[in-house]
Amino acid sequence: MSRLTRSSGQGRAVVVDKREAILRAAIKVFAERGYFNSKVADIAGEAGIADGTVYLYFKSKDEILHSIFDRAMEEFISEGKKEIAEIAEADKRLRRIAELHLEKLGADRDMAIVFQVELRGSTKFMEEFSAAGFADYLKIIQQTIEEGQKTGVFRNDLKPVICAKILYGALDEMVTNWILSKKAYPLAPLADEVLKIFFGGVLR
Repeated sequence: MSRLTRSSGQGRAVVVDKREAILRAAIKVFAERGYFNSKVADIAGEAGIADGTVYLYFKSKDEILHSIFDRAMEEFISEGKKEIAEIAEADKRLRRIAELHLEKLGADRDMAIVFQVELRGSTKFMEEFSAAGFADYLKIIQQTIEEGQKTGVFRNDLKPVICAKILYGALDEMVTNWILSKKAYPLAPLADEVLKIFFGGVLR
């Protein structure tokens, strides 16, 4: 009985490991070659498995791309909620959200390229992207701003949903510039610059 249990456990581990290997390989291949120029065979080769093995875990290249996004957003939102739950002040919570955004993507350039470039390669996927984890992420920013308005930290004459999109857009642009730049520089510290403008504006 114990042997069967170990065998089952090992079987599950193999499934997780191969699925993970495929996703990591896909991120690397998509970042280097571009989503539309990549083939399932390229992903299989990078993962060190047979082409047919990929189809045991994913129906298509599209599903692989969706899975990359879904998993990344799920992990980011889950980790983010845990961190900001311990922060009482809305402005400090918003600062931590911005820092996490740039820290996560700044730690994985291939993932950043997939997020900033490859995920946006089609209108269809962008519609699904906007309706999925992205909306949940914006909601967290929006709710933080709303709480700050209630406590008097943020102005009440501003629409939280617009503020959330502006902050996300600024962080998003920092990541895009970072992956396109020919100069190597750390991404995470730019959160301070973004928030300096977001909190204080540009008027004297």
